[in-house]
Amino acid sequence: MNAPVRADDALRLEDFPYRLSDNVRFADLDPNGHVNNAVYASYFETGRVTLVKDPTMGLMPAGLGWIMVRLDIHFRAELHWPGRIELGLGLVKFGRTSTTFDQVVFSEGRCVASAKAVTVMIDEATRRPTPLTAEVKENFRRWVRRGVNPDGE
Repeated sequence: MNAPVRADDALRLEDFPYRLSDNVRFADLDPNGHVNNAVYASYFETGRVTLVKDPTMGLMPAGLGWIMVRLDIHFRAELHWPGRIELGLGLVKFGRTSTTFDQVVFSEGRCVASAKAVTVMIDEATRRPTPLTAEVKENFRRWVRRGVNPDGE
């Protein structure tokens, strides 16, 4: 019997407003000849860090930083070397001190992995969570995933 199709099986790269390209590296492979599952965490990290650490984005106020608290990965298809990948990221939720992102890795027009990532803003001196500033929330709004209200309203 076929399993029912879930809504996330129809992921489209164009629904993710922050995108960048990368290469599959030979070093990414495991003994089975496909990209090792642990490498996907690095691909997703590249997408998040490239966005939040870009000083022109206004997502890292002085004295504040981000830490990863959760990363749930759905492996959808094998990925091989050589190859190019497209990384997509979209903000889906604001918490009091956190942001939640949906992320994807596409290869040759097909989603090979997706993830939900939760990051928490911290005070760099105390290493304690700190509420999101109004400025950070506003600066994130251009990166909201299509069809989502990050305020939960």
